Amino acid sequence: MKSCHTPVTLKIYLSYLQKFATPCPSQKKFNIKKERLPVCFSYSELRFKGLAGSHKKWKDINDMKKILQSKKTTLSEYVSEHWKEDDFFGFQILNATNPNVINRCSKLPPTFPVTDEMVKPFLEPGTTLKKEMEKGNIFLCDQKIMDGIPGRIKDGNSLHVTAGLCLFYVNPERKLIPIAIQLHQQPSEQNPIFLPSDLETDWLLAKLFFKSSDQIEQQAVHHLMNTHYLAEVFAVATLRCFPTIHPLYKLLIPHFRYTLHMNIVGRKTLLGPGGALSESSLGVEGLTELMRRALSQMTYSSLCLPENIAARGLESIPNFYYRDDALKLWNHISNFVRSVVEYYYNSDSNVCKDTELQDWISEIFTHGVLRNKQSGFPSCFNTVDEVVKFITMVIFRVSVQHAAVNDGQFDYNSWMLNGSLLLCKPPLTTKGESSMQTLLEVLPDVGDTIKLVSAVWILSDKYTDVVPLGTYPEEHFDEPALKQMIKEFQAELSYLSEEITLRNSQLEVPYPYLNPAVIENSVTI
Repeated sequence: MKSCHTPVTLKIYLSYLQKFATPCPSQKKFNIKKERLPVCFSYSELRFKGLAGSHKKWKDINDMKKILQSKKTTLSEYVSEHWKEDDFFGFQILNATNPNVINRCSKLPPTFPVTDEMVKPFLEPGTTLKKEMEKGNIFLCDQKIMDGIPGRIKDGNSLHVTAGLCLFYVNPERKLIPIAIQLHQQPSEQNPIFLPSDLETDWLLAKLFFKSSDQIEQQAVHHLMNTHYLAEVFAVATLRCFPTIHPLYKLLIPHFRYTLHMNIVGRKTLLGPGGALSESSLGVEGLTELMRRALSQMTYSSLCLPENIAARGLESIPNFYYRDDALKLWNHISNFVRSVVEYYYNSDSNVCKDTELQDWISEIFTHGVLRNKQSGFPSCFNTVDEVVKFITMVIFRVSVQHAAVNDGQFDYNSWMLNGSLLLCKPPLTTKGESSMQTLLEVLPDVGDTIKLVSAVWILSDKYTDVVPLGTYPEEHFDEPALKQMIKEFQAELSYLSEEITLRNSQLEVPYPYLNPAVIENSVTI
């Protein structure tokens, strides 16, 4: 592996010391709806207020609001006001931090015995569940990957993690709403199907437990494994297999800036003792098992956005801003990558003859997916098109996809009633016996809440040395033709940025995370 120059390494090291050791990052300005709110979150600041480490339980929702009142964004404040609403719950499945798990449903799984009688009040009059499935209006989130993973032991008791199923309906107003939730995979009298017509707190608790598991899967699988850890595989293979003069090294290396350093820090701060993820309901052992399962199921196709969207039947679901923005970005990245790759490889035979390129993809196949042929990952390249597609996937994953699953965490996950990585009581087994007090007892205590909110603040933060997508300050390419390709790529991203900004200005809840102006070129946080 090529060694880094000492001054650069020292600069990076000092940068990360500054980010994670100072009591309060420099005043951050987070822009949503063209409104700039100064927010500065610091675990040390709340410790000073005597909250961090507190084992007191929340006694009132307003207490939580008061504590976090000065630590907010426009969107986090919106979440704290609208978290109970079903259409906002559906909106988040598409446009919050985990847009990766919903699928069109054409047939209910046998483990989820939802009947027409159950959901009739929530469907358009005169229709049936079967008819709505045939129209493409029914969608499903199935958390079966979580099934059977034991929870962490806390204070001598095992924490509970559900493996739920949630059925969604696109109603005549084109809003996605949940119409049934079952919190465990096997139906039984102790595992009821919760409905929007149930006691309000029963339904809120069902959504809370479902969202908790969704956040755990989002963090472990779609954030850590499918962006951070894959980025590490790509980065190490690039450093090991390509000389610095290789054109693909020049193309790829800006997209791995800070990635290795960030992952080292992240493993210690998030998964180490006392880290937010290590103290989630699953704990480190449970998260490791979850990632192990996900890796065994991961496919190359699922990492390639156009194929992913088509396979999940999501081409026409309305108000799916992640899909709309991400597909455009995939195409812009693909066009740029194609222009660069075809400049250096004018035939498929040149691809086959490039031993350094073949070593690179072989290394990724060997160490990234452990030679799993069923994953569909290539172990060699035979055509220019194959190279273009794979490099597009790499750049998309470490920039666009990371922004999608990371940057909205404070906005959506700082309000614990909207979903929490840690829940302290078991889910309901009967209906009609819960209250708002039950809801508060399920939440993490004050100290754990502060720890979780602090973590999502740090993960969502932007720092002064951001390098946006498509920006290449080190100028690895000398050829005028390549510099022109970069300019054209930047122009396309600029046009898209204007388009997204205009659309967001017209939305009640904007989707800002895939605006090219705020997407980082690499995984840096």
